[in-house]
Amino acid sequence: MSSVPTADVWRRRATWVSVCVALTLIGAKLASYLATGSVAILSSLIDSSVDLLASVVTLLGVARALQPPDRNHRFGHGKAEPLAGLAQAAFVCGSALFLGYEAVRRLNSPEPVGATSIGIAVMVFAIVLTLALVLFQRWVIRQTGSIAIGADSLHYSGDLFMNLAVIVALLLADLSGWPYWDPLFALGIAAFLAWSASRIVVQALGVLMDRELPDTDRRHIMDIVQSHAECRGMHDLRTRSTGIGQHIEFHLELDPGMTLAQAHDITDAIEAKVRAAFPTAEITIHQEPAGLQDERLDHRLA
Repeated sequence: MSSVPTADVWRRRATWVSVCVALTLIGAKLASYLATGSVAILSSLIDSSVDLLASVVTLLGVARALQPPDRNHRFGHGKAEPLAGLAQAAFVCGSALFLGYEAVRRLNSPEPVGATSIGIAVMVFAIVLTLALVLFQRWVIRQTGSIAIGADSLHYSGDLFMNLAVIVALLLADLSGWPYWDPLFALGIAAFLAWSASRIVVQALGVLMDRELPDTDRRHIMDIVQSHAECRGMHDLRTRSTGIGQHIEFHLELDPGMTLAQAHDITDAIEAKVRAAFPTAEITIHQEPAGLQDERLDHRLA
């Protein structure tokens, strides 16, 4: 009887599926571009090529992030995921610049688009395949919280709108005979790619710079801790994403008259409740007697 796949297994599967989809789309779009000469299809082909590079980077980044802690990396390798996200953003931004240049060139020297029916058929195929991938990636993200797969899914989601835009550009060029529809849509796609890259950068830098978890998560942690009957208070709550999980630490205030064994049992019970809400978190709790005037108290973390 086979065991249920773990979050790490789903991470790896998602990266391999992404690479396979990118390879398939590159082949289909290359054939379509050679048949039509459409710069809008070229934009989609370029994006799929970038998707392949980004997916390979994601695959390598996830594989590195999932390696267990070692003597030189006591906190693990989770930040390989946001680093992979930054690499993806660089690829996406580079493709946006190239596509923008090609679109401007075609605006200055417009060229007719041919075999639009082939181009439209390929774009419909690309939409169906990309939609299936995005739905699978989003399911994996809900199971794992992966930053790298989230970045990968973000630009594949953008591909859905891009492919729709290509279809519209081909239809307009075919029906109107006006050659500028194709490069104009390509220019809009280039702007969308640049915007997508900026979103990936913001998300990845938030992890690398140890940005606090969202306020809703911090409030949830405090509610869990303070709901325990023996908790007299808490302070210095610090949180951050580790790339493949979270790190949570805080000072727990307890009755100064209780024994060390009692304090240990209470702390274990609170830690278990926090871990149930954040199963991928590393949790560090420091016990202190309630009412202690601790000069180390960091009021900036209130």
